[in-house]
Amino acid sequence: MKLSHLKQICLYLKQFKQISSIYRVDDNIIKAVFDKGNEIYFDLTKSNSKIFKTDKNLYREKLYNAPFDIALSKKINKSKIQDVFLVNDDKILRFECMQSHSYKKELFYLQFEFTGKHTNIIILDKDEVVVEALRHIDIYSSYREVKVGHKLLPLKKKEFVPKEYPIDDIERFLYDEYKKDYQKKLQSLKTQKLSLLKKNLDKLLKRLDELEDENELLKSSEELFYIGNLVLSNLHNIKPYQKEIELTDYDGSKILYKPEKLYENISRLPDDIFSKAKRLRQKAKNLHIEKESLLSKIEHIKRFMTIVEESDEIDKIELLFPKKQQSKKEKTDENLEVFYVEGYKILLGKNEKGNIKLLKDAKAKDIWFHLKDMPSAHVLVKTDKQNIPQNVLEFAAKLCVEFSTTQKGSFLVDYTKRQDVKAQEGANVLYYNYKTIKITR
Repeated sequence: MKLSHLKQICLYLKQFKQISSIYRVDDNIIKAVFDKGNEIYFDLTKSNSKIFKTDKNLYREKLYNAPFDIALSKKINKSKIQDVFLVNDDKILRFECMQSHSYKKELFYLQFEFTGKHTNIIILDKDEVVVEALRHIDIYSSYREVKVGHKLLPLKKKEFVPKEYPIDDIERFLYDEYKKDYQKKLQSLKTQKLSLLKKNLDKLLKRLDELEDENELLKSSEELFYIGNLVLSNLHNIKPYQKEIELTDYDGSKILYKPEKLYENISRLPDDIFSKAKRLRQKAKNLHIEKESLLSKIEHIKRFMTIVEESDEIDKIELLFPKKQQSKKEKTDENLEVFYVEGYKILLGKNEKGNIKLLKDAKAKDIWFHLKDMPSAHVLVKTDKQNIPQNVLEFAAKLCVEFSTTQKGSFLVDYTKRQDVKAQEGANVLYYNYKTIKITR
């Protein structure tokens, strides 16, 4: 953070008379609520410290109960602001706070230090003795020890004339600080997730490229059947452990055949040849199934990548890549995608097999989603007989749209209990008692 910017923000902060509440929302981010609900965030990340405002609700990722957080609540929460200033005209922002109790008043200093390596937030008493700090710094790390119960030494004043960077509108500047950082994090997250999806896509494309040719498999199978029959007709001339076998064809010509292994019992050789020929024929017969499965998975990942590329929200992308919550015993079907939103498990069919599996395994009270009057991925929210919040229903409906079509516009998504969905042929269904959500993408 530039000293010039901090000076101007300090003047802006002087308008506030009270800190209504203050607490950590992230490991390094403090949220302070001032007069009339004005919310300002102090990011003490060493490499990227800043002060910002945002319209987004930044909720606590967890409840912080460290000694620092307890002291922050006890000493600074609901305190009156006596003054706001920069210490020693440096990048140290200090709030002078008066905490009133029924029996006495206490003065505390809340000090934000935007000083690079030792960026910190420190609570001091009236004698500038450390009450608590976000980061404790020992004497071996810096000449300036930050330790509870010890007086805080002043920073050495740097002899330089800082450049001035005027801010036209402090409010807009604080909002822009968050937006700029948010965009960087969003782009970084997109790059990370798209790279992960690209790796999966490349694996599937490689498998598709390596699929054998159906005609070649059938040709090899027929050739083996022919050789097997020749071996049967020449069996009386074949000796154990022969590496090369000369077979007499039906027209009297000679064919040289090399078995894959040596046989003590020659009668097993034709059976093995016929078994391999049958496997090749069966493989050729099922090749289109494997190809269709790979193509559907490739299409699913491409759609997934498009959703990530078009997303403008970090939270949405993170919801699309949930941390694994299933136990070691639980196996996720490769034809299903699993998401978790506010503790609710959401399943999405990647293809027809996935849609069929989803319908088959669903419980009666689970909520099923489908695009109205259009081909669609099936989506299911596991309910455990609970009422599902509206935002979870909307998220499931949005998944249904985004994984079903690449078109832009408004779409209607029907949803109903699984017990009101009647499976027909394949993944085709009839359903009733449904409600509808409108989703725009």
